[in-house]
Amino acid sequence: MAAGKAQTLAERVLAGEVRAAARLMRDIDDALPEATLALKQLFPHTGKAYVIGITGSPGAGKSTLTDRLIALYRKQQKTVGVVAVDPTSPFSGGAILGDRIRMQGHATDEGVFIRSLATRGALGGLSRATGEVIRVMDAMGKDVVIVETVGVGQDEVDIAKMAHTTVVTVVPGMGDDIQAIKAGILEVADVFAVNKADREGADRTVRELRSMLELRNVTSGGSHDAQHHATASATFRPPEHDWQIPIVKTVAARDEGIEELAAALASHRDYLVKEGQLLRRETQRAREEFVAQLRERLVRHALQRLEAEQGALDEVAERIARREADPYTLAEQLSEKLVR
Repeated sequence: MAAGKAQTLAERVLAGEVRAAARLMRDIDDALPEATLALKQLFPHTGKAYVIGITGSPGAGKSTLTDRLIALYRKQQKTVGVVAVDPTSPFSGGAILGDRIRMQGHATDEGVFIRSLATRGALGGLSRATGEVIRVMDAMGKDVVIVETVGVGQDEVDIAKMAHTTVVTVVPGMGDDIQAIKAGILEVADVFAVNKADREGADRTVRELRSMLELRNVTSGGSHDAQHHATASATFRPPEHDWQIPIVKTVAARDEGIEELAAALASHRDYLVKEGQLLRRETQRAREEFVAQLRERLVRHALQRLEAEQGALDEVAERIARREADPYTLAEQLSEKLVR
């Protein structure tokens, strides 16, 4: 893609043209280097969309919850972008479009843009391209961008690095899954949604979550935001007032509790603005994306150098497997050459 064509494509995206945005997102997802030219053109026009992350266990109803939030935001005359990070298809390597199917009621709404991305083995449940697709939707003029992740786990805390506000969705009867939340995902929640709250045990789930939050506040000195992002920045300073994580009961299939959930999201955004935390989270996002871009380019350059001097990666891997070479020496030699 020549620079002129990239600029034209970027201008079409800025005008809100869906076909242009879809084309650029496809190029991004396929990791085509030409897409970078258009992204450079778009970057100065981004930073306006509010990014909401929706994560939780498989079967927690994340897609239905997202669908209902879309409908509510549209009633409020807000435009919405959705990034549905799907498991990679074992056959095509592309996304399994289950989330798109569940949200097909919005397919004809010009104010909604839904894009599915394959994880392609990415840790944390987020595709490599997720941040860039969010940026394209931001450039299109979407007021809200919702990122729905595959599932929940220790590595899925990456959602907190992408979103301004993260919703962790749980369901009654989780059993041992509550312990998994203690182990990691608790630290990324800005809002808890207890979905399918018409099931038996919903109140017990709320009590357990509240007890866990109270215990954590006691053991951490009460600073949720410090726990939420302390590892992200060496210059972190806790806010003056703590954010008390709300726990909202919802039955997304019946559109119950959605207004309360949206109100909790709005309250968190107001909190971030009031306490000066929004810029800090934006800074964290920028840091993560910059490091990811740098890592990708360094690895690509390293593999090109490796192939030129040692052979293709598979050939080198076979030598290592045959114990004809060791990975440590090869990596050391290659890295030393790269920094010269």
